Amino acid sequence: MSACKTITLSVGHTYNASPCEVYDAWLNPEVAKRFLFATDDGRVIRADIEPRVGGHFLVIDRRPTGDAVHYGVFLEMRRPRLMVFSFSVAEHDHNADRIRVEIEPLGEGTRLTLSHEMCAEWSAFEEQTHRGWTHVLNGLERELDAAHTVKLPELVASQAVSEPSKASAP
Repeated sequence: MSACKTITLSVGHTYNASPCEVYDAWLNPEVAKRFLFATDDGRVIRADIEPRVGGHFLVIDRRPTGDAVHYGVFLEMRRPRLMVFSFSVAEHDHNADRIRVEIEPLGEGTRLTLSHEMCAEWSAFEEQTHRGWTHVLNGLERELDAAHTVKLPELVASQAVSEPSKASAP
């Protein structure tokens, strides 16, 4: 961010997934397009993600009011614990915001804390921004839960094949 007085808002969420699964979901375009900046009445039509420091991302959500374009540059990446990126929305001509995503293991799950630093001149949008990130993090939870649901039947099927039936025991 360039020189401006800033405010920071934080949003947290706990997931029943490993830190690697949470981190990787952010960087997988096929998964990210189902939750990252996706609105209930829109449809993400493009998700380009170059997951490296200096790499860019572009996510376009087609909404009834028009396309919402989100873009940024990855500033810091430490898998699976930290991701920092600049963030801009095309229709606003202001300094790029700074997003910090911290991921920490919690026993069987993961805690994600997202901090959004923006110029104080945009403070009128703080609550709307908080709601937006909450929606994103809830969407990530749905995607991670769906991935675990798919894996469970595969695991049960593979165990059934590898274990002999008691009926066939001598």
